[in-house]
Amino acid sequence: MKAARLFEYGSPLRVVDIDPPKLLDGNSVIVRVKGAGVCHTDLHIIEGVWREKVSPSLPLTLGHENAGVVEEVGEAVSGLFKKGDPVILHPRISCGFCRACRSGEDMHCESGFRFPGLTMDGGFAELMVTSARCLIRADGLDLAEIAPLADAGLTAMRAVKKAVPLAYPGAYVAVVGVGGVGHIAIQLLKHMTNANIIAIDVHPDKLKLAEQLKADYVVDAKKDAVNQVMEITKGKGVNVAIDFVGTKETHLNCFRMLRSAGKLVFVGYGGTLEIKSIDMIAGELTVEGSLVGNYIELVDLIELAKQGKVRVIVSKYKLEEVGEVLERLKKGEIVGRAVLIP
Repeated sequence: MKAARLFEYGSPLRVVDIDPPKLLDGNSVIVRVKGAGVCHTDLHIIEGVWREKVSPSLPLTLGHENAGVVEEVGEAVSGLFKKGDPVILHPRISCGFCRACRSGEDMHCESGFRFPGLTMDGGFAELMVTSARCLIRADGLDLAEIAPLADAGLTAMRAVKKAVPLAYPGAYVAVVGVGGVGHIAIQLLKHMTNANIIAIDVHPDKLKLAEQLKADYVVDAKKDAVNQVMEITKGKGVNVAIDFVGTKETHLNCFRMLRSAGKLVFVGYGGTLEIKSIDMIAGELTVEGSLVGNYIELVDLIELAKQGKVRVIVSKYKLEEVGEVLERLKKGEIVGRAVLIP
């Protein structure tokens, strides 16, 4: 089968022929991939950013935002899923038995870190293997179009839920970065809160997308984003800032635009934030990280997609175009999310 694989850090992916995957155990499932979203994390994996965290072994098939149809099931899965079932895959393979799993926070599973596209072969391929615990039925949905919900959408859902307690009617929420994750967050904020949404980006086409998605305000970050936000909020600042970009500059700008008792939610990563403890104390500010969401949050997200309340803006490409897609993503030229069709 065809697969786009990383053979050396810092080098382009190569589309090669490899043997199809085999079932890992009785609880595993092989899925025929119908869509695999392309994420900034894929760029970071290629650059070696994750090497110190999880030490992925090479060669590796990337792709952690996956949807497809069931191809084969393990003996313990019989009756739960069958060949041909349309599914979307939660990206984290969890054990189901540890405290984190039992409490529903399966992305913090304590029984080893297994993550297709990062620690094991993922969905930039015709077939991939995962656990039945990761599968969610996706009947009636375009599998290629919903594939990014498995990470981009799920990450947005998790971050927005952290914002909800402070996003009361009339509050202000800043969405910094209207990319593959941020444009979904705007939609979720519209459906889950009555707050004013301020969309911030440097790319005109992404700001235009934010307007189309009914953001209340759009801010061109090339023109001093903090001052513009302060003008919008009459000098008070935002109740919540969600940083989907993750640079030192965006971290600091988000912190500077918070009002008293405000919250900064980190989603994008790579930067650092240096702040004075007295500023944190005087404003009673909160800084919180946000990882990918849990299984139930993906279930809820798929239900919103079925209701037509959340959609991913996608551009579809062939698997062989993966190099071009990653290069465009690196340059910030992808509006919404790119999806590979193996």
